[in-house]
Amino acid sequence: MSAAPLSMSMDDALSLAGVGAFQRRLLGIFGLVWAADAMQVLAVGFTAPSIAQEFGLLVPEALQTGTAFFLGMLVGAWSFGRLADVVGRRRVLLLTVLLDAVVGLLSAFAPSFSTLLVLRFLTGAAVGGTLPVDYAMMAEFLPAAQRGRWLVGLEAFWAVGTVALALVSWGAGLLGGMPAWRWIFIATALPALVGIVLRLWLPESPLYLVRAGRDAEALDVLNRVARANGRGAITSRLAVVPVSRAPLSALFAGRLARPSALILLVWCLVSVAYYGLFVWLPSHLAALGFGFVRGQGVTAI
Repeated sequence: MSAAPLSMSMDDALSLAGVGAFQRRLLGIFGLVWAADAMQVLAVGFTAPSIAQEFGLLVPEALQTGTAFFLGMLVGAWSFGRLADVVGRRRVLLLTVLLDAVVGLLSAFAPSFSTLLVLRFLTGAAVGGTLPVDYAMMAEFLPAAQRGRWLVGLEAFWAVGTVALALVSWGAGLLGGMPAWRWIFIATALPALVGIVLRLWLPESPLYLVRAGRDAEALDVLNRVARANGRGAITSRLAVVPVSRAPLSALFAGRLARPSALILLVWCLVSVAYYGLFVWLPSHLAALGFGFVRGQGVTAI
């Protein structure tokens, strides 16, 4: 029987810890917030007709809430993503989900359109910070051979949130009492509120801990994963691979230049098509005279 190695790579340690109950729990927690984020993002098109009606605006003017939201996402993804590398994934995730829930809920009670724009910008910043850090953290608890299928599983929750939003919007048009957009923003904030509680269970990413020089804590986390998956304890210490930092311009130099440019182009075209449909179509159906409720019904189907 061969002795355990004195040190092992993070990928080897993750393979020993296995994939099972721990990752399924992780997928459920991250998936809930991904669905919530999909609802927040796509609420732009679903709420615009109702916002325009309440504040006496044209629908294109009401869609400025989307402009504010996506600008917030740009700022949030950049700033919170970098912050997660400094202070840890877990802290940033708790902060962004809390901000998402609180500011998203406040959006439903905005007294004026200008206030609503500010609140949607802040909600977008929170969502922009949540998405890349969620994705990175999920990947950092998976062995390399398993990452593809599990990350696609996480992406599937976006579709769940999309359908849920269409159904919520459909119901909001029937509720009455308040304009439909206010009900929608309340509904989109609720999953994030639940997500705050669930995320308290999450440990810190072992990869972040190793890179921060906290090897013992990283090993404790990996053994927690192993126990949840019914695997034996990991006793070897973790080998630390130095992380070399390169400027952003390195993505567009040498052998990375072509794939970086192509990925950016594909992502841009996919985004234009996707958001063009889900932001434009509900408002367009309402403008054609189908009404808010019927527009949401068509989109849900």
